[in-house]
Amino acid sequence: MIRSLYRGATWLAAPLLRRHLARRLPQGKEEAERLGERYGKASLPRPAGRLGWLHGASVGETQSLLPLIAALTERQPDLTLLVTTGTVTSARLLARRRPPRTLHQYLPLDRQAWVARFLDHWRPDFVLWVESELWPNLLSEAARRGIPLALVNGRLSARSQSRWALAGSLIRPLLRGFRIVLAQDAAQAARLAGLGARNPQCLGNLKFAGDPLPADEAALAELRRALAGRKIWLAASTHTGEEAIMAAAHGALAPRHPGLLTIIAPRHVERAPAIAAELAAAGWKVARRSQNEPVTAATQIYLADTMGELGLFYRLAPVAFVAGSFRWQGHNPFEPALLGAAVLSGPQVANFQDIFDRMAAVGAVSFAAEAELPAAIERLLADAEGAGLRARAFAEAERAGILERILTALAPVTDPPHA
Repeated sequence: MIRSLYRGATWLAAPLLRRHLARRLPQGKEEAERLGERYGKASLPRPAGRLGWLHGASVGETQSLLPLIAALTERQPDLTLLVTTGTVTSARLLARRRPPRTLHQYLPLDRQAWVARFLDHWRPDFVLWVESELWPNLLSEAARRGIPLALVNGRLSARSQSRWALAGSLIRPLLRGFRIVLAQDAAQAARLAGLGARNPQCLGNLKFAGDPLPADEAALAELRRALAGRKIWLAASTHTGEEAIMAAAHGALAPRHPGLLTIIAPRHVERAPAIAAELAAAGWKVARRSQNEPVTAATQIYLADTMGELGLFYRLAPVAFVAGSFRWQGHNPFEPALLGAAVLSGPQVANFQDIFDRMAAVGAVSFAAEAELPAAIERLLADAEGAGLRARAFAEAERAGILERILTALAPVTDPPHA
């Protein structure tokens, strides 16, 4: 009943969905020349041979797919991979870092006619769906066509589980359509099983399998020369309201640490002009990386408002505060840990609770409430080497063997039938 209502509602909603996309265009959230992809109209031809379809909603999911993409294409030379995402930033990430024989399209909105058009064109041999974005028309139509599906790095928050439980007749067949379900951790596996997933397994978090974030060595060397002798800390992936907190922490620390530089890397770089204006209005000397503004001795806050350079700043700053943890539900602490930064976070980390809990158990992360942030940063600046070594040791131990385990588990879906 609910499935029929959903399908009917999305069929009727075409004008609203078109207006929704039109509103996103001037905000930079859609690409005008590729808008047809959101209606299932392919902008690329389907290559001959086997094609696997991988979907990751946004930057984090796309990032986690990269090692899986590389391994699958290396093991199957006749395989092409189509990666779909829903955001412009994830598309740009993939354009910079995707391995050979990998194509990108934007995911069509979940209306039956657009879904069918997409599947008619691409005819995938298998589908790997990453994390938690479950679209009923897309997944049910793929399953109806007999395309093997697997859920990789499955994740559902307690809140999402409660909401889906109210629509059990919709979510249960979707989850049962996955032949293989790999969950991020035991808590996620239990939630997925409770909603109908068949035999979810916990083989490790795919986010642990990736290589360290890349960095331009020349840019890193240049910044190190420019900042020699200064104490530095980084606030990574900040959300609205958090930049003011970081600036206040800088203000509390600066009198005791002359020359201190605070680097702020906003989660959404399109917010950078507003952030720079807010900080300047508060009296801070700000330099923006996207504008090639030099970092001088007078610069107090360096706004790292470029895409794809977190690896550079995690290498540069000995202390990394993983933001989104005062105003959101946390971001991935594994990336700075793998690069040997001393990792600090606020208290709200539900999106990555398992990772944070296990890091905390071995002293690989510190936590601070908003009022405690300056003191926590100061402690880590004094012990950055030791805290960074603990973080890296945790990350390297967790990373070992994960990708091979996941590939083995996925083989019944991803390997050719005759293999």
